[in-house]
Amino acid sequence: MPFEFEKLAIPEIYHITPKQFADERGAFSEVFKASDFAAAGMQDLFVQVNKSISKKDVLRGLHYQKQPRGQGKLVTVVAGEIYDVAVDIRQGSPTFGKWVAKTLSSREHNMLYVPAGFAHGFCVTSAEAEVMYFCTNEYAPEAEAGIIWNDPELAISWPTDAPLLSAKDEGFPTLREADNNFQYE
Repeated sequence: MPFEFEKLAIPEIYHITPKQFADERGAFSEVFKASDFAAAGMQDLFVQVNKSISKKDVLRGLHYQKQPRGQGKLVTVVAGEIYDVAVDIRQGSPTFGKWVAKTLSSREHNMLYVPAGFAHGFCVTSAEAEVMYFCTNEYAPEAEAGIIWNDPELAISWPTDAPLLSAKDEGFPTLREADNNFQYE
Protein backbone atom coordinates (compact mmCIF):
# COMPACT_ATOMS: atom_id res chain seq x y z
CA MET A 1 0.00 0.00 0.00
CA PRO A 2 1.48 3.39 -0.92
CA PHE A 3 0.07 5.08 2.22
CA GLU A 4 0.75 4.83 5.92
CA PHE A 5 -2.44 5.59 7.91
CA GLU A 6 -2.13 6.56 11.58
CA LYS A 7 -5.26 7.07 13.70
CA LEU A 8 -4.71 9.92 16.16
CA ALA A 9 -5.99 10.33 19.75
CA ILE A 10 -9.37 11.19 18.23
CA PRO A 11 -9.77 8.04 16.11
CA GLU A 12 -11.74 9.65 13.27
CA ILE A 13 -8.72 11.85 12.46
CA TYR A 14 -5.94 10.27 10.40
CA HIS A 15 -2.36 11.33 9.86
CA ILE A 16 -1.41 10.02 6.42
CA THR A 17 2.04 9.64 4.91
CA PRO A 18 2.25 8.62 1.26
CA LYS A 19 5.17 6.50 0.11
CA GLN A 20 7.70 8.43 -2.00
CA PHE A 21 9.24 6.80 -5.05
CA ALA A 22 12.47 8.66 -5.74
CA ASP A 23 15.24 8.31 -8.29
CA GLU A 24 17.77 10.57 -10.04
CA ARG A 25 14.93 12.41 -11.84
CA GLY A 26 13.06 13.42 -8.68
CA ALA A 27 10.17 11.83 -6.81
CA PHE A 28 6.61 10.59 -7.25
CA SER A 29 3.84 9.83 -4.76
CA GLU A 30 0.11 9.26 -4.77
CA VAL A 31 -1.90 11.88 -2.85
CA PHE A 32 -5.23 10.05 -2.83
CA LYS A 33 -6.43 6.61 -3.90
CA ALA A 34 -10.09 5.85 -3.14
CA SER A 35 -9.59 2.10 -2.62
CA ASP A 36 -6.71 2.54 -0.14
CA PHE A 37 -8.51 5.26 1.81
CA ALA A 38 -11.70 3.16 1.92
CA ALA A 39 -9.74 0.13 3.15
CA ALA A 40 -8.41 2.33 5.98
CA GLY A 41 -11.95 3.45 6.90
CA MET A 42 -12.38 6.70 4.95
CA GLN A 43 -15.10 6.41 2.32
CA ASP A 44 -15.45 10.11 1.49
CA LEU A 45 -15.70 11.43 -2.02
CA PHE A 46 -13.84 14.68 -2.58
CA VAL A 47 -15.76 17.20 -4.70
CA GLN A 48 -13.80 20.46 -4.33
CA VAL A 49 -10.10 21.31 -4.03
CA ASN A 50 -8.95 24.59 -2.44
CA LYS A 51 -5.51 26.17 -2.25
CA SER A 52 -4.22 28.89 0.07
CA ILE A 53 -0.89 30.68 0.21
CA SER A 54 -0.02 32.26 3.54
CA LYS A 55 2.99 33.82 5.23
CA LYS A 56 4.55 32.95 8.59
CA ASP A 57 2.24 33.19 11.63
CA VAL A 58 -0.94 33.38 9.54
CA LEU A 59 -3.58 31.39 11.37
CA ARG A 60 -6.61 30.26 9.37
CA GLY A 61 -9.47 28.86 11.40
CA LEU A 62 -11.05 27.31 13.23
CA HIS A 63 -13.53 26.70 10.37
CA TYR A 64 -16.37 24.30 9.62
CA GLN A 65 -19.61 24.14 7.67
CA LYS A 66 -22.86 23.27 9.46
CA GLN A 67 -25.02 20.33 8.44
CA PRO A 68 -26.29 19.41 5.93
CA ARG A 69 -23.27 21.03 4.22
CA GLY A 70 -20.64 19.56 6.57
CA GLN A 71 -17.22 19.37 4.95
CA GLY A 72 -14.58 16.73 5.49
CA LYS A 73 -11.05 17.72 4.44
CA LEU A 74 -7.84 16.06 3.35
CA VAL A 75 -5.14 18.67 4.01
CA THR A 76 -1.68 18.63 2.44
CA VAL A 77 1.16 21.13 2.17
CA VAL A 78 2.58 21.75 -1.30
CA ALA A 79 5.29 24.16 -0.08
CA GLY A 80 6.39 25.06 3.45
CA GLU A 81 5.13 23.88 6.82
CA ILE A 82 2.03 24.29 8.99
CA TYR A 83 0.74 23.28 12.41
CA ASP A 84 -2.62 21.69 11.56
CA VAL A 85 -5.41 21.36 14.16
CA ALA A 86 -8.76 19.53 14.28
CA VAL A 87 -11.31 20.04 17.09
CA ASP A 88 -14.18 17.63 17.76
CA ILE A 89 -17.41 19.67 17.72
CA ARG A 90 -19.87 16.73 17.63
CA GLN A 91 -22.25 17.22 20.54
CA GLY A 92 -22.44 14.04 22.62
CA SER A 93 -19.06 12.77 21.41
CA PRO A 94 -16.74 11.29 24.06
CA THR A 95 -14.03 13.58 22.63
CA PHE A 96 -16.21 16.73 22.25
CA GLY A 97 -14.03 19.82 22.66
CA LYS A 98 -10.81 17.83 22.39
CA TRP A 99 -8.27 18.59 19.69
CA VAL A 100 -5.39 16.94 17.88
CA ALA A 101 -2.60 18.55 15.90
CA LYS A 102 0.17 17.53 13.52
CA THR A 103 2.92 19.41 11.75
CA LEU A 104 2.43 19.00 8.01
CA SER A 105 5.18 19.90 5.56
CA SER A 106 6.10 19.66 1.92
CA ARG A 107 9.35 18.01 3.06
CA GLU A 108 7.48 15.15 4.80
CA HIS A 109 4.65 14.94 2.21
CA ASN A 110 2.25 14.10 5.06
CA MET A 111 -1.49 14.87 5.24
CA LEU A 112 -4.31 15.15 7.75
CA TYR A 113 -7.79 13.75 7.16
CA VAL A 114 -10.46 15.71 9.07
CA PRO A 115 -14.05 14.45 8.63
CA ALA A 116 -17.19 16.58 8.89
CA GLY A 117 -18.04 17.31 12.53
CA PHE A 118 -14.65 18.83 13.29
CA ALA A 119 -13.47 22.44 13.22
CA HIS A 120 -10.19 22.82 11.33
CA GLY A 121 -7.44 25.41 11.39
CA PHE A 122 -3.74 25.81 10.82
CA CYS A 123 -0.87 28.18 11.57
CA VAL A 124 2.03 28.69 9.18
CA THR A 125 5.40 27.90 10.77
CA SER A 126 7.63 28.41 7.71
CA ALA A 127 8.32 31.70 5.89
CA GLU A 128 5.41 30.88 3.58
CA ALA A 129 3.15 27.87 3.04
CA GLU A 130 1.03 26.68 0.16
CA VAL A 131 -1.77 24.43 1.40
CA MET A 132 -4.28 22.31 -0.55
CA TYR A 133 -7.54 21.01 0.91
CA PHE A 134 -9.56 18.29 -0.78
CA CYS A 135 -13.16 18.78 0.45
CA THR A 136 -16.13 16.41 0.65
CA ASN A 137 -18.71 19.14 0.12
CA GLU A 138 -18.67 22.34 -1.89
CA TYR A 139 -18.23 25.66 -0.13
CA ALA A 140 -21.58 27.00 1.07
CA PRO A 141 -21.40 30.53 2.55
CA GLU A 142 -24.74 30.11 4.32
CA ALA A 143 -23.36 27.10 6.24
CA GLU A 144 -20.02 28.68 7.16
CA ALA A 145 -19.16 28.84 10.87
CA GLY A 146 -16.16 28.88 13.17
CA ILE A 147 -14.64 28.97 16.62
CA ILE A 148 -12.18 31.54 17.94
CA TRP A 149 -8.60 30.29 17.70
CA ASN A 150 -7.75 31.05 21.35
CA ASP A 151 -10.86 29.68 23.09
CA PRO A 152 -9.59 29.22 26.67
CA GLU A 153 -11.60 26.01 27.16
CA LEU A 154 -9.91 24.40 24.15
CA ALA A 155 -6.45 25.64 25.20
CA ILE A 156 -4.86 24.82 21.84
CA SER A 157 -1.06 25.02 21.92
CA TRP A 158 -0.56 27.15 18.82
CA PRO A 159 3.04 27.85 17.72
CA THR A 160 2.51 31.62 18.04
CA ASP A 161 0.88 33.93 20.58
CA ALA A 162 0.34 36.72 18.04
CA PRO A 163 -1.10 35.17 14.87
CA LEU A 164 -2.09 37.10 11.76
CA LEU A 165 -5.87 36.65 11.50
CA SER A 166 -8.63 37.69 9.13
CA ALA A 167 -11.33 39.96 10.59
CA LYS A 168 -13.79 37.06 10.24
CA ASP A 169 -11.56 34.62 12.14
CA GLU A 170 -10.92 37.23 14.84
CA GLY A 171 -14.67 37.55 15.45
CA PHE A 172 -15.58 33.88 15.86
CA PRO A 173 -17.26 32.80 19.13
CA THR A 174 -16.06 30.17 21.60
CA LEU A 175 -17.07 26.54 21.13
CA ARG A 176 -19.80 26.92 23.79
CA GLU A 177 -21.27 29.92 21.92
CA ALA A 178 -20.77 28.61 18.38
CA ASP A 179 -23.60 27.87 15.94
CA ASN A 180 -23.06 24.13 15.73
CA ASN A 181 -25.55 21.43 14.71
CA PHE A 182 -23.26 18.37 14.64
CA GLN A 183 -24.35 15.37 16.69
CA TYR A 184 -22.25 12.34 17.55
CA GLU A 185 -23.63 9.17 15.96
